[in-house]
Amino acid sequence: MADQLQLNPNSVTGITESSAPSDDEEPSLSSHTLAALKEFLAEQQHHSDAGGGSEVSLVSENWNLSQFWYTPETAKTVAEEVLTLCGGVHTRVACIACPTLYVYLKQMNPNATVQLLEYDKRFKQYGSDYTFYDYNLPDEIPSELKHSCKVVVADPPYLSQECLEKVAETIRLLIQPGESFVLLLTGEVQKERAAEILGLYPCGFRPQHSSKLGNEFRLFSNYDPETRLGGWEK
Repeated sequence: MADQLQLNPNSVTGITESSAPSDDEEPSLSSHTLAALKEFLAEQQHHSDAGGGSEVSLVSENWNLSQFWYTPETAKTVAEEVLTLCGGVHTRVACIACPTLYVYLKQMNPNATVQLLEYDKRFKQYGSDYTFYDYNLPDEIPSELKHSCKVVVADPPYLSQECLEKVAETIRLLIQPGESFVLLLTGEVQKERAAEILGLYPCGFRPQHSSKLGNEFRLFSNYDPETRLGGWEK
């Protein structure tokens, strides 16, 4: 992917793809991880004029909004799974607070119908594909999106039960009747809650972030991916 990160390594808070106005259970980076992260950012800055050419790209991470983008491998793997679930037909996908995934989906299939629900208004650059989203107001989504999505992918910004429960409300409003698929990217600590609240179970694939965070992240789903995503650990 051609997104070049130009970040401020002195404002590290939060842990995920997502952004939201809360300080609930925000893990911090170790000094070793922070040093590695600063090295990574210096390299990204050095190559900031390289690459490019994509019509859909990411803005810089904002750590004060708990934003950490996925690695290219993670974003590509999840995007491939989403496109597989779409089955090559006109299907709406919702990405809740996971802009890296949105970018990869549009780069891999420019004709994909993908809606990004995100708190950070910088993503207005995506035009009608962007919907402002505050997880504290889980039911405030456009009526045309309700029960219209075959695939919903969510990355809640915080590791609290309250945050997951509110994002789950939004997922239920977005998902279409009948065949539908839910993917959740969040911390290992949410494993039991994911099963209780949404009926989701972990896959073998382990998501990674470009900032090399030490927190263990998992990918959960409401279906058996069989040989994909490292199988299902139900």
